[in-house]
Amino acid sequence: MKLLDTIMAVLVSLSGISDLETIENIDPQKFCMAQNIYFESRNESTAGKVAVMNVTMNRVNSEDFPNTICEVVYEGPHYQSVVNPELWYPYKNRCQFSWYCDGVKDKIANEKKFWEIFQLVDKLKNNDELIDLTDGALFYHADYVTPYWADKMRKKVVIDRHIFYHP
Repeated sequence: MKLLDTIMAVLVSLSGISDLETIENIDPQKFCMAQNIYFESRNESTAGKVAVMNVTMNRVNSEDFPNTICEVVYEGPHYQSVVNPELWYPYKNRCQFSWYCDGVKDKIANEKKFWEIFQLVDKLKNNDELIDLTDGALFYHADYVTPYWADKMRKKVVIDRHIFYHP
């Protein structure tokens, strides 16, 4: 079983979404994007959600990051489960998007909000004319934290509670 398959299986099982049959029949790349937006910006404006999508897609299109949405979202070192060798878990605080490896269970508590985000992703993911609200940003952080790397980057834009950067 590939690492991505394992990650998807774990995320689906932990997601808390009751309609698992629906999840299993959707495009995993759209599911990964919707999860990322949900956990990073679910309470932000539509622009804030699109900006997180922009950064994720900017990374997919950059040669410095993996080339699929799921690989970008779940990028980071993983360790193999001792109990079940088919399962892999991210090392705490060593991934690209903090929600994925912060040690907090990634349960989708608001299914309605998740499916609204999924519909937004579904409408926009294949749209070649999607405007990049971040002007090419590859990184961002919430305005209430100051990561060590922020002063080494060029600030591009602030949208809602996130500050977006490019190297």
